[in-house]
Amino acid sequence: MSTNSYLYIPLHSASCWSSFIPKQPLFLPFKNPASTMATCLHPTRTEIASQKTNPNDVFNDYVSFCRPNLPDLASCLSISDTKSKPPAEDLWLRMMDEARSDVDQEPILSNYYFSSILSHDSIESALANYLSMKLSNSSLTTANLYDLFMGVLKEDQEIMVAVYDDLRAVKERDPACISYVHCFLNFKGFLACQSHRIAHNLWSNGRKILALLIQNRVSEIFAVDIHPGAKIGRGIMLDHATGVVIGETAVIGDNVSILHNVTLGGTGKVSGDRHPKIGDGVLIGAGTCVLGNVRIEDGAKVGAGSVVLKQVPARTTAVGNPAKLIGGKENPIKMDEMPSLTMDQTSYISDWSDYVI
Repeated sequence: MSTNSYLYIPLHSASCWSSFIPKQPLFLPFKNPASTMATCLHPTRTEIASQKTNPNDVFNDYVSFCRPNLPDLASCLSISDTKSKPPAEDLWLRMMDEARSDVDQEPILSNYYFSSILSHDSIESALANYLSMKLSNSSLTTANLYDLFMGVLKEDQEIMVAVYDDLRAVKERDPACISYVHCFLNFKGFLACQSHRIAHNLWSNGRKILALLIQNRVSEIFAVDIHPGAKIGRGIMLDHATGVVIGETAVIGDNVSILHNVTLGGTGKVSGDRHPKIGDGVLIGAGTCVLGNVRIEDGAKVGAGSVVLKQVPARTTAVGNPAKLIGGKENPIKMDEMPSLTMDQTSYISDWSDYVI
């Protein structure tokens, strides 16, 4: 191997080098730093519209929503407010530790983890780099996308708050998620959601052509199609995510779990505000279609394969095609736990159907 063709890739900070000493030297092809493009971002910051919770919302007068395995069952704090969550800095350090542990177990992945996680001094840098590599092509370079994404993430700190909450949501709700770094690198629902957050920032700043291009690349790479105009809250889990479609005027609240092949679409005959509004804490099962400007209220659950054309009240379960409320329209069964956190998709099913195998 010619020493003229390869160089050590330096870390962004000396502290990272002291904490990651590979068993063998890591060599990567030399990349001329002069080829890195300057950022093409406009300097204006996105104005994030605050979404206040209505003081008269249904959650104010009934039992607290909480995960059943938490010791403080009396707590009424949402997943975004719990004191037990690791702070942002600690979560990034934990991801670094998880990456080192993975390298110890699988040394063949040293270069992959080094370039994706361990060579970065912040989660913003790692995320911008990883998404740019995923979404680039021959005419849309990684360097251009990295500069664009990094500029957005540094400018709009609300996105980074949501990134951390999304990481925690997936780790806590999905038993298949073995670590934060596993989610960051391998869960395309998480990656598609963060790509959308960047695209939404661009859309909101009038850079619609670029936002739509990112939407198209995300659809091609991750098989998730979210219009950049859609508004999405924090603590979101797109589980498996394949086939998820979310329309332009859709709004999704905080702490929502959505499974694969879910469509939040229009009816095809209405313009303007034409897509669903999903409240906080909602769980939407696989293969569900919610069509039109209808609201799925806070803490509701929609069973797999349902077609929803009308409003679903808070804390109720709707299932079927067309969807009907379990317990009946006049006296539907109300849940005491937040379905997006428990991920319970089968409770009360015997009250809806006598189906047996």
